[in-house]
Amino acid sequence: MAAEPPSPIAVSTPPKPSTRTARRARSAPTISDVARHAGVSPMTVSRVINGEASVRPSTRETVKAAIAALNYAPNPAARSLAGARQLRVAMLYSNPSAGYLSEFLLGSLDQASRSDVQIVVEKCELGDHEMEVAAQVVASGIDGVVLPPPLCESEPLLDLFAKAGVPTVSVATGRPAADMLAIRIDDRAAALTMTRHIMSLGHRRIGFIMGNPNLTASARRFSGYKAALEEAGIAVDPELIVQGLYTYRSGLDAAEQLLDRADPPTAIFSSNDDMAAATVAVAHRRGLDVPGDLTVCGFDDTTLSTAIWPELTTIHQPIADMARAAVELLVAVLRHKDGEVADRHLLLDYTFIRRQSDAPPRMRPKALPA
Repeated sequence: MAAEPPSPIAVSTPPKPSTRTARRARSAPTISDVARHAGVSPMTVSRVINGEASVRPSTRETVKAAIAALNYAPNPAARSLAGARQLRVAMLYSNPSAGYLSEFLLGSLDQASRSDVQIVVEKCELGDHEMEVAAQVVASGIDGVVLPPPLCESEPLLDLFAKAGVPTVSVATGRPAADMLAIRIDDRAAALTMTRHIMSLGHRRIGFIMGNPNLTASARRFSGYKAALEEAGIAVDPELIVQGLYTYRSGLDAAEQLLDRADPPTAIFSSNDDMAAATVAVAHRRGLDVPGDLTVCGFDDTTLSTAIWPELTTIHQPIADMARAAVELLVAVLRHKDGEVADRHLLLDYTFIRRQSDAPPRMRPKALPA
């Protein structure tokens, strides 16, 4: 049966704009007008409008002032055409720290909203499962991938995405290759800062719980710990170094080993907050006061660091900002036809955060002769 013709009301023609209206539309300021007024490029104006974090604060304010002065209003349709289509970025995760993942996801979603990007979150356990998930992600037509630790240094994943031509950003890798897209902090310098602080309190027997042995960032933190001891003329004691895996469970086991030593440490520096929190729990179970009997320090400054008592002295790794930078870097690569960006490696700042879990060591009485 033939379709009925549409109602005359449904196809009513809008009134033709008057000459005065058309003239006003033609005189509306453009993004180029704003760029000229601010003395910047149209691309910089676009970045300010899209809320991208790569613009200097002073430049951002100049552009905003130009937008206000010209009463410029971005055209949503034009912005949609400029980006051609919404980008789809996959964030694969396999991290034992819920606090780390929470911060990372919040940062990713925040920047995705600013950059008009859809984030696809997929769990990807190391092993056979990781390749299966990666293959599915590639088959879905994903535009780019963000890999937080420990996936950031998975050679099979990086090779698969490279062969598929999918741009990938590794986050928190300790020593990125020259051709990688990477976001990181200086883990060695951060651990050096923390160990120096612990020594400044008077500690000389400082235990160290290492992170995942498969990550270069773990080795960099251990390197900073050793460097601080060596510059102070303190020999590195293998008895004070225990392997962890960045998990709370591994932190419990490592702390038990350190505190079982005949001459236990007066301070323990853990490679992340989860293992440091576990160390505090072991100390409390043994009747030790933290920080009176034992100083405990962590790394990352996740929500867990302030959810326990005492709150942890730690290194603030800007996890959310690193995630934002990863999405922004990926978008910059994807929206530049030649795939080139000014900085393929971004080094963000860390911050030393002192709270209540550290103090000078108590004087221990010498053992009496038998």
